[in-house]
Amino acid sequence: MPVKPKAKPAVTTGTPDHLPRPDFHFTGEIGRTYVDSDPAQFPQPVQPPKGAPNIVLILLDDVGFGQFSTFGGGVPSPTMDRLAAEGLRYNHFHTTALCSPTRAALITGRNHHSTSFAGITEAATGFDGYCCVLPHNCGTVAEVLRQNGYMTAWIGKNHNTPTWELSAAGPFDRWANGLGFDYFYGFNAGDMNHWNPLLFENRDLVPASDDPDYHLTEDLADKAVAWVRKVKSIAPDKPYFLYVAPGATHAPHQAPQAWIDKFKGQFDMGWDAYREQTLERQKKLGVVPKDTKLTERSKGLPAWEGLDPDQKRLYARMMEVFAAYGAQVDAAMGRVVDAVKALPDADNTIIIYIAGDNGSSAEGGLEGSLNENLFFNGFPEKWQDNLKAIDELGGPKHFNHFPSSWAHAMNTPFQWTKQVASHFGGTRNPMIISWPDGIADKGALRDQFLHVIDIVPTIYEACGVTAPRMLNGVPQKDIEGISFAFTFDDGKAPSRRRTQYFELACNRGLYHDGWMASAPSFVPWIPTRPDDWNPDKQVWELYRLDGDFSQANDIAAQNPDKLRELQDLWWAEASKYSVLPLDWRGTIRFNAEAMGRPSLVGDRTKATYYPGMVALPDAACLPMLNKSWTITAEVELPDDKAQGMIVTQGGSEGGYGLYLRDGKPTFVYNFLGRERPTIAADAPLPQGKTTIVVDFKYDGGGIGKGATVTVSANGKQIANGRLERTVPIQFSIGEGLDIGMDNGSAVDWTYKLPFKFTGSIHNVTVEVFTEKARTSASA
Repeated sequence: MPVKPKAKPAVTTGTPDHLPRPDFHFTGEIGRTYVDSDPAQFPQPVQPPKGAPNIVLILLDDVGFGQFSTFGGGVPSPTMDRLAAEGLRYNHFHTTALCSPTRAALITGRNHHSTSFAGITEAATGFDGYCCVLPHNCGTVAEVLRQNGYMTAWIGKNHNTPTWELSAAGPFDRWANGLGFDYFYGFNAGDMNHWNPLLFENRDLVPASDDPDYHLTEDLADKAVAWVRKVKSIAPDKPYFLYVAPGATHAPHQAPQAWIDKFKGQFDMGWDAYREQTLERQKKLGVVPKDTKLTERSKGLPAWEGLDPDQKRLYARMMEVFAAYGAQVDAAMGRVVDAVKALPDADNTIIIYIAGDNGSSAEGGLEGSLNENLFFNGFPEKWQDNLKAIDELGGPKHFNHFPSSWAHAMNTPFQWTKQVASHFGGTRNPMIISWPDGIADKGALRDQFLHVIDIVPTIYEACGVTAPRMLNGVPQKDIEGISFAFTFDDGKAPSRRRTQYFELACNRGLYHDGWMASAPSFVPWIPTRPDDWNPDKQVWELYRLDGDFSQANDIAAQNPDKLRELQDLWWAEASKYSVLPLDWRGTIRFNAEAMGRPSLVGDRTKATYYPGMVALPDAACLPMLNKSWTITAEVELPDDKAQGMIVTQGGSEGGYGLYLRDGKPTFVYNFLGRERPTIAADAPLPQGKTTIVVDFKYDGGGIGKGATVTVSANGKQIANGRLERTVPIQFSIGEGLDIGMDNGSAVDWTYKLPFKFTGSIHNVTVEVFTEKARTSASA
C-alpha cells in the first residue's frame, strides 16, 4: 500500500515571468508639500512565495555510480546514507559526461550545447554550442531565485567562466556573482591543488592560508557553514539557495594522511574483484535490479591479474588515496548538512546531493599519473617512474590521478568512464534528495529516467517560482528540462522524459522510450585524435534498458530498423540543440593560441607587470609556449643575500620561475613535474639596482622542442643552460603569473611558499618572438 505523503508547506505560485520587477513608483497623491501629500511609501523587499523551501545543492566531481557505499561502492558515505534514509535515492539520473557542460546544464535547466558548453572552458571553439560563453538567454536558477526573494551563494568550483574573462580586468558578468550568486568563495578552474589552492572570495584573491593542516575540502565546508548560519541569523524569514561544489573527487587526488591510512590494504583485491563485489552490494541494496549483469571490462583496459606485483602495490595505493579523498569530502559535506539541520526551518529544506558531474575519470591513463597536466599535454607516464613516489601520493608534491581501470571500476556496473557520453559509465550518477516536509516515502528508490537539466524546473516547481520568459531584458530560451517533483509522491509514476541526446567529443548516445543507442568514439585515456576520423563510420550499439540496466547486451544486429530510427533521431536532436558541427580534435584544443580564443593580450608581443600582480590567468598572459622570449626584471637589492621569487608562471604541475637564492639569480623550468632543470649564477648580486634578463631561445621546428637559456645581470652573462624539451600545450591547469611571490603551488620544491621577494621590484617585462621575428632580429 503506497505511503500517504505528508502535507507539504503551502507554497504560493505565480511569480512574474518578466524579471526584474518594474521599478517602484509612488502611486499616492502628491501635493505642493509633504503636509498636503499622501503618506510616503517605500519600495518593499521582494517576498518569496509563501512557504518556499530552502535549497541546498551539493555537486561532487568525477564520481562513479559504484564509488560510494550508498550505491554499493567501497568508499564510505555516511552523509549520503543519512540523507537517503530520510529521502529518496535516484538510480536513473544522468549527466553530460564532463564537468563544465554538466554544470552549465545544472544551473540553467538547458542542454549543455544550448548553453554553449559542449566541452570545458579551456577547450572552447568558436561555434554556437562550443564557445563556452554562457548566453544571457539561458538565465541561471540563482538569478531567478535571487530576484524572487532568495539569498544565494556558490561555494567551491566554478568552471563556467570563459578563461579569457578570469583576470582582474574582467568583465565580471560571467563570474559567479554575475550569474545570480550574492556570495562566492571558491576557484575558477576545472581542478585545483587542494593543499595550495588559488581561491577567490567574490572577485578578490584570497591570501594563502598559513595553517599547516590546511586542506581545501575542509575550507569550503567551513565557508558554506559560515555563510548559511550568517544569512539565516540576519534574515531568518528569507529562504536561501546554497550551491556547494567542492571539487573532490576530481584530480589531483589529495587527502590528509590520517584519511589515507584508514584505507590501507582495502583495495589489494584489484579492480576486477572490486567490480564483482560492488555489483553484489548494489543488488543487496536494491540500487540495481537483481538481474543486472556486470559489463565486460572496457576495451583496452588491463586485467588486474596480469599486472606486475609492484604495479599492483602502486595502483592499490593510488586507490587508497582516492578513497580517502572521497570519504573526506562526504564527511565535510556532512558538516554542511549538520549546520543546515540545526537551523529553525530545517524540515523545509530541500537537499539535493548529486554524486558526480560525470562518471569517474580515466584521465590518469593506463598506468596512473603523478601529474594530470601531462595528460593534457599529450604525454603518457610509466608506472615504474610513479612507483618512486608511492609514499608521497596524496600529498602536496604531486597532482596525482589513479589508473583508468580504477575509474572503470568506480563506474560499476557500467561500461566506460568520464568523457564517454555514449554509455552510462560516463553519464549515470547517484542522486539523493531529502526534504522532510515534502517527501513522505522516506528511504525509497526512484527509477524514472532523469537528466541534469531536470533539476532547475524541479526547483522552480517546489519553490513556486515561474521560469521567466524575460530576464534582465533578454528573452529566455525555453527550459529544456522536465520537473520530476511528481516522483516525490509517486514512486511508480512513469518517466516523463521520453528522449534525451548525449554527445561529448563525438561520443554519442540517444535515449528514447526505454531504448538506448550508443556510439563510442575515443577512449579517454588516449589524449590524441586522428585528423581523418569519420563519424559516418562510427559503430553504433543498441540496448533495450528494460531488463538490461547496465547496457550489457548489445542487440543492434537483431534490431537494425530500431537502430536506424534512433540514429536519425539523434541527428534531429543534434540540429535542434546546437550540437553540430561535430569536433573530434584532442589536446590541441587546450592551446588557446592555436584555437584563436579571445585574449586580452591581443596582438601584443610585450607586456610589463608591476608588484602586486598575482594569479594572472594563462589566458591573460602573453603566449610563451613554442617560441622564443625574454624576461627583463628591474629590481633593487637591499644586500647581497636577497631572496625570493621575482616572476613565476604555473605551479607544481608545470611552469617557470626566476628567483634569487642567497643573492644568486636562479631560473627554473618545470617540465610538467617530471624534471626541473635549474640554471643559476655562481655568485650573488651586489646591493643596488639591477637589471636581470632571461633570454629563452627556442629551437623551433614544431611544438615542445628544446631551448637555450641565458641569464644576464646588467648586461653581463652570469649563467646559461640547455633545455632538451619544453611544455607544448599548457604550463598548468589552474595557476597563472605572479610577480614578487609564488602564489598557489610551488613551481620548484627548493623553497618555502610564498617565497616573497625581499628586495624591491620596479617592473618585469615579458617579450615574446615568433620564430621568424627572432631569426630576423638575430640577423
